[in-house]
Amino acid sequence: MAEHYFVYFSAFIFGLIIGSFLNVIIYRLPRGKSPLKPAFSFCPNCGNKVKWYDNIPIISYIILKGRCRYCNSNISFRYPFVEFLTGLASVLAVIKTGLTYDYFFVFLFLCLIISITFIDLDFKIIPDEINLIGFISGLIYSVIRTDFSIIDSLIGSAVGGGLLFGIAYFYTKVRGIEGLGMGDVKMMFFIGSFLGWFGSLFTIFIGSFIGAFVGITAAYILKTDNKSMFEIPFGPFLGFSATIYLFFGDYIKHWYLGF
Repeated sequence: MAEHYFVYFSAFIFGLIIGSFLNVIIYRLPRGKSPLKPAFSFCPNCGNKVKWYDNIPIISYIILKGRCRYCNSNISFRYPFVEFLTGLASVLAVIKTGLTYDYFFVFLFLCLIISITFIDLDFKIIPDEINLIGFISGLIYSVIRTDFSIIDSLIGSAVGGGLLFGIAYFYTKVRGIEGLGMGDVKMMFFIGSFLGWFGSLFTIFIGSFIGAFVGITAAYILKTDNKSMFEIPFGPFLGFSATIYLFFGDYIKHWYLGF
């Protein structure tokens, strides 16, 4: 039992470190900046380089009381939250897979979902680079995993991306406006490569249901005619639904097909 706790603790620390890098991706990528250059963190307000001891995940945020050491500007709580969320994702991944190669692919999947979620919330876009990495990783994983083949991966991508593209196309034709971005469509190619055709259908259906519920609830609470306030990004709902299926997909599929 003690060995398990050590593995979980190590996975959490590893996740915190990766989460710090995800913060870099979330901030830089949608702004057209390289996540690798410069190879150091900096304050977005004053531009000063962040020292290593001010860049320790979560701990530095607490010590600095959520402020920049140099200009005293507020540091968004999102930074430690993303780090904690990634640490938790790492622990859940290792619980699901154990210390196997599956862990790295499952954890990568979750990291990409986290990045997409926060970028889409801020900018209502999903970078092609993330979707491409996800799609290629899904194909590679399908070659070495035992419960899935590359055919399953390709069919999952075709079903997920194709179905969402069809919905987006017909919505645009009928309403004359864009209801879904191509980033969401490409995201389903990525998700389908990991989850297969059933997982793709589950992700789209549940994601749409949750998104519609949140949108209707927000519209009722806000009671405003400003339609731009109801432009809710779809990526986070797809990511949440895909994560549910990633961990409970076998139970969901067996229950549904058996039912």
